[in-house]
Amino acid sequence: GSRDVRIAVVLYLLGPAVSGMSILEFKNVNKGFGEGTHRAEVLHDITLDVKEGEFLAVLGFSGTGKSTLMNLIAGLEMPDTGTLTFRGAPIAGPGPDRGLVFQSYSLMPWLTVRGNIMLAVEAVHGKLSKAEKEAKADHYIAMVGLAHAAHRRPAELSGGMRQRVAVARALAMEPDLLLLDEPLSALDALTRANLADEILEIWEADKKTCILITNDVDEAILLADRIIVLNPDGTLADPVPVTLPRPRNRDAMNHDAAFKSLRAQVTQYLMDVGIAAKVEETRHLPNVTPIHQTLPAVVKEARAGMIEERFLDFSQLHKVYPTPKGPLTVVEDFDLKVNQGEFISLIGHSGCGKSTVLTMAAGLNAISKGAIKLDGRHVEGADPERAVGFQSPNLFPWLTAKENVAIGVDKVYPRASQAERQDVVEYYLERVGLADAMDRGAASMSNGMKQRVGIARAFALSPKLLLLDEPFGMLDSLTRWELQEVLMEVWSRTKVTAICVTHDVDEAILLADRVVMMTNGPQATIGKITDVKLPRPRTRKALLSHPDYYAYRQEVLDFLTEYEHGAKPAPKPKPLAAE
Repeated sequence: GSRDVRIAVVLYLLGPAVSGMSILEFKNVNKGFGEGTHRAEVLHDITLDVKEGEFLAVLGFSGTGKSTLMNLIAGLEMPDTGTLTFRGAPIAGPGPDRGLVFQSYSLMPWLTVRGNIMLAVEAVHGKLSKAEKEAKADHYIAMVGLAHAAHRRPAELSGGMRQRVAVARALAMEPDLLLLDEPLSALDALTRANLADEILEIWEADKKTCILITNDVDEAILLADRIIVLNPDGTLADPVPVTLPRPRNRDAMNHDAAFKSLRAQVTQYLMDVGIAAKVEETRHLPNVTPIHQTLPAVVKEARAGMIEERFLDFSQLHKVYPTPKGPLTVVEDFDLKVNQGEFISLIGHSGCGKSTVLTMAAGLNAISKGAIKLDGRHVEGADPERAVGFQSPNLFPWLTAKENVAIGVDKVYPRASQAERQDVVEYYLERVGLADAMDRGAASMSNGMKQRVGIARAFALSPKLLLLDEPFGMLDSLTRWELQEVLMEVWSRTKVTAICVTHDVDEAILLADRVVMMTNGPQATIGKITDVKLPRPRTRKALLSHPDYYAYRQEVLDFLTEYEHGAKPAPKPKPLAAE
């Protein structure tokens, strides 16, 4: 077929790959930044040998020096000590033989897709005729599936399409070594999975040497021949060979014992080194024993007297937006009854109306038809009894963690004494692991710490309903794992009724009593609901080894795969007319 022809063309263009020979070698490489007391050593004693045609994945937390490692290979930084050679010669600067794809697409906004790729072709293949250059550009545009969009500009493309252009541009330079620096981390889970599969197809066609930096364990296992973890202290862990046969199928991996065992092994190692690094960091701080062991009294009082059954009731909910072409129904017939203390995960593809449902429940978005009732009363307008946690926690940067949480608490408990309110603030900051950073300014916090303050603030409002919209979407996998466990720990103490919108299948199952899956928009509605009967309290480690975990995962993945291909729910049967 045409795909086989395409692959043959790629192989012809790239020439024969010499498998098994070293293409890149690090010997005792060290790299740091800054001077004197401000100096930070980033990479320590890196020794690594990359073979021609190998696909290597480097896994690590934010701030472990993954991008510094990539910049050294690209020739954008030089080692302080040690040697780094490419094809036997020291790397002295950037070159077209090493093609780099970043997390941000850095496309020229005024050029079309074709124009952006022609830039790379001109730079490297300037001696070719105009027709040959254009054919080369078109070849790589087709390879990433963008032939239909060749004349569009970046502003007219989705995030996934822009990242495809960046991949095509790097490939068009026909480098000997393709460097992928977290190329998929800015994308939603489904686009990310599709693009990872495409990168795998391209690599299997080219057998080009490839180094991928990622914080996603599944991505590393799916793509790589070897996985190397970059430890928090800037050293490399021992490589883990990935011996799963190729071609690898993402869906089949859910049933594959070797995949599950490798996933558990790599995940556990990352969690262990991540936790060890956190302990190291805080060793010089005084030992803080939690003063607040039980729920504050004012919180208990606020929770008394609420109804149990159908505590939150979405009834025939619709959202319709006016457009120049007439009304557009985004959400249709969303019908869900939630009991007090339930945790619901809401999952579906981008644009399926998950956030629309959440903002209507928060009272931030008008209901077009139908109703939402909370504790027996209609939801109208925003109210602190419905706390919302967003992707970015929107803290006041000039205030401390404690002051940011106190703003809401002062509003919600007007009759409580200052000491009681202080008690609430400190209780939740301790619960999210910020006991020793309560007086730290928000401006100087990492994204993970800010999100902790956001979680503490949402719980401290003692809301009747907690609404979370992709709360960990901006964080790397490892910080996300940690905060999911923090969220579960705090939730298990308060048992607040919660809805969490997510793209992440593992997050949905880990957190929820029920996973509610939405069909594609427009006219999105509930397609399926899965009861998650896994024991609580839950930890990621326990779930990965639970016999039912992968069955739940498969159920959600099957639904998402079905709707990825544009499935529509079967029409509801019309009621029979009265005789």
